[in-house]
Amino acid sequence: MKIYLKILFFSTIALVLNSCSEESILDLKPINQISVDDSFSTPSLIASSINGMYNAAAIGQFNSTSPNGGRGYIWGAAFIQQNDCRGEDVVNTQAFYQLTYTTTYDTGTANNVYYWVDGYRLINRCNLVIEGVSKAVASGIISSAVGDDYIGQAKFLRAITHFELLMHFARPYQFTASATHAGIPYREVGVDTQSEIDSEIVKGRNTVGECYTKVISDLNDAESKITNTAKFKATKNAAIAFKTRVYLHKRDWDNVILEGNKLSTSGLALTTNSKDPFVLANNITNTETIFSIQHAATLNPGVNAALASQYRRRLLVCISPIIWRDPSWLADDKRRENNSTSSTPGTGMVFTNAGRIYSNKYTDDTNYTDAAPVIRYAEVILNMAEAHARKSSPALSTSLTLLNSVRNRALANPTTQAYTSTTLSNQSDMVGAILKERRIEFLMEGRRWGDIHRLQGDNLFPIDGIPAKLASGNPLTSAFTLGTPYTGPYGLANIPATDFKFLWPIPQLETASNPTLAAQQNPGW
Repeated sequence: MKIYLKILFFSTIALVLNSCSEESILDLKPINQISVDDSFSTPSLIASSINGMYNAAAIGQFNSTSPNGGRGYIWGAAFIQQNDCRGEDVVNTQAFYQLTYTTTYDTGTANNVYYWVDGYRLINRCNLVIEGVSKAVASGIISSAVGDDYIGQAKFLRAITHFELLMHFARPYQFTASATHAGIPYREVGVDTQSEIDSEIVKGRNTVGECYTKVISDLNDAESKITNTAKFKATKNAAIAFKTRVYLHKRDWDNVILEGNKLSTSGLALTTNSKDPFVLANNITNTETIFSIQHAATLNPGVNAALASQYRRRLLVCISPIIWRDPSWLADDKRRENNSTSSTPGTGMVFTNAGRIYSNKYTDDTNYTDAAPVIRYAEVILNMAEAHARKSSPALSTSLTLLNSVRNRALANPTTQAYTSTTLSNQSDMVGAILKERRIEFLMEGRRWGDIHRLQGDNLFPIDGIPAKLASGNPLTSAFTLGTPYTGPYGLANIPATDFKFLWPIPQLETASNPTLAAQQNPGW
């Protein structure tokens, strides 16, 4: 049986998410006693099925047979860790992320295999929700308004998960004219019967252009249907915000700006301090968070994946001297505040251990309740700033204002340190400053790989493949000394864009049972 297409829709472990209380776990029935139809037979079971969809997004299943044995694939932690470790602004200090970091993965490497597997598990769950809720509305079990909200949330998760998979398994949008190169299969059918497996397995990879069209269509539907406002679930604002990310990758500058402007009256706002979105008590409820994955002491990716476990308790990934010593990151920038230790989280955004610098964005290394930030308003603002700067007739003044709004809150003295129209007087300087600000502001948030991916062959700041990095392992403490840019040594050489390893392979688990995708494997694998 094609087990990676046929995904059991289990709602035995259902998150009960409530903005006023911590999540709890509701054991409905043994997994093998609940059918898909039963999951949508009453309003309460439908609500549990929706929460189960978010459970799949937060935890995944990884290679465990346990429904709660996942490692945060795909949105709970793994997207941050894998996207960080594919870039050059972190250093893998131990063996845990070494295959991703050193680009030595293959068709059986667990990290990229389960990115695909748990990604499509979530997509299938979204599709089953869409179909089940549609039937429930038609049967009068729930109202059309409630049903639309649920369907919109499912379409949001379906869209962003397909888009995330595109970043790793397909070339960037601009790789061919009209993006006619191979993307990924865009799955829109919920699979839980053999006949559905048989029909879906013959459907191959959509083109990248087709995938983008479908992603945007799903996000448009999500925007129009969602009424939920809790930021640990999909919202109308989240759909709009994510469109700014998609259009940025598509290089559709006008639509980045159009979508971003919709949020100007949404109530979203940058927090006063850069650290505020990561304060444990309000890391979802602050004004800047748009969509984050919520975790609880009873439900999180665990010691082998939770963000505070990997980045703080186990010290598996440190900040790279490459970005730490970049002169654009001013020495007295508040995002360098270092008043913590590895055992005592402080208010600063970094801490030192054995002379090396680590992120302090995720601090609960006991219960692992830090939220995983998927998108926040600072990104929307910088997306818009870049779009204004990249237009054929750049709006540099607007771009400057947006850029400074994010950066100034971290400056020791914005009056003298803010960028000005003199320091950023042309399109190239402005875009360069925005791109560097992204690397600083979103450090350890999983945003670097997306920028590396979309900047391949860029007209202003082209990246060729995967940038050179420090060697895997603990960097010398002297490498973190500020004062000059880091110039080496680089233990890992640049991997050109022409190298087949720029892309992850379709997993052998998939190709072994899916002849259509076996014939469409990424070249070189």
